[in-house]
Amino acid sequence: MNSGKYVFRQILDFVNQYEFNKCVKRYSGNYRVRDFKCWNQFVQLLFGQITSLDSLRMVCTCLQAHKGQLYHLGVKQSVDHTTLSRANENRDWRIFADFGEYLIGMVRPLYADSPIPNVNIDNEVFALDSTTISLSINLFTWAEGKYSRGAVKVHTLLNLRGSIPEFILVTDGKYHDSNVLDVIVPQPGAIYLMDKAYVDFEALHRIQKEDAFFVTRAKSPLKYKVMEQSFNIDQTTGLRSDRTITLTVAKSKRLYPDQLRLIEYYDTEKDLLLVFLSNNFEVSALEIARLYKNRWQIEVFFKWIKQNLVIKKLWGHSPNAVKIHIWTAICAYLIVAYIKHAVKSNYSIYETMQILSVSAFDKTPIRDLLTNYQVNQNVKELQYDLFDIMF
Repeated sequence: MNSGKYVFRQILDFVNQYEFNKCVKRYSGNYRVRDFKCWNQFVQLLFGQITSLDSLRMVCTCLQAHKGQLYHLGVKQSVDHTTLSRANENRDWRIFADFGEYLIGMVRPLYADSPIPNVNIDNEVFALDSTTISLSINLFTWAEGKYSRGAVKVHTLLNLRGSIPEFILVTDGKYHDSNVLDVIVPQPGAIYLMDKAYVDFEALHRIQKEDAFFVTRAKSPLKYKVMEQSFNIDQTTGLRSDRTITLTVAKSKRLYPDQLRLIEYYDTEKDLLLVFLSNNFEVSALEIARLYKNRWQIEVFFKWIKQNLVIKKLWGHSPNAVKIHIWTAICAYLIVAYIKHAVKSNYSIYETMQILSVSAFDKTPIRDLLTNYQVNQNVKELQYDLFDIMF
């Protein structure tokens, strides 16, 4: 079926154009557009992401240089960078966000049975965090960050089964991380891993009331009363204590009136005592510590998309253009995750993207490209020391 097709054209064969056009229609994206329609805009932006081109000018220059192959690449027409930039400025970013949500819904079930390292539970497990993209405040006047600098934040809820984004929110740099908890609807039975920035007792209690669980690090100083303490602690595992507590400060107790679990874990290599808070009393204290260790996956995700997708250098200055850019990058990641599963490749999503990136103009069938390999079990990106990343 893919004999003689360029790899990038084969990638497009995995993308549901009908669903994309439903998103376009929802926001009248092609209203009064004669030639350069939203699908062609998306294809060219996706080409830039897959091939890691760092500007719209480079995307357009590369496509112009291969104008004889545009049809075979799946690109209807090439345009100059001004036309592409204008489309990013003016067309509703929600088209790309909605298509991203569609892709999330399609890809997430494919990885539902993926294991979580060193953890033996059946729950959905999510890591919540944000990454900051530094910008020039002179060019991005709307994107205020700290210390009078420009910045945007990409808030992400990552499903640790397969490292698939569940939720994405793009904000300016001043948006506090914990405010995202007001937007996310907790799934009953799911476990949410968060760092100290998300310790908002009112929001954490909403998670509790939805019959979901959280694991986070405690802020210091934390005032509490010990209600119960486990003395069955194996300190050789790093555990130091496992206590049931209630908060004692009036405001905190009003916001979170229920009992909490406080677990102390000592990292001998870093000579660091870690204090975890959770509302999960169903699993062992060591399992709680191991769960939190897996929060490193979202750090790897952020690091990888900044290095391998075009996200550090944005392709526009307006909020609309920035959101289109970021959502296109997320779509590229999800499309690659879908392809990896479809061809049953044992490469990681990260390795798959790198292979496709350098093979865009190759005519090897994707299945052959991604299944003729020696499996590398020690992917470099996954060899971080957990506590180097966490602290």
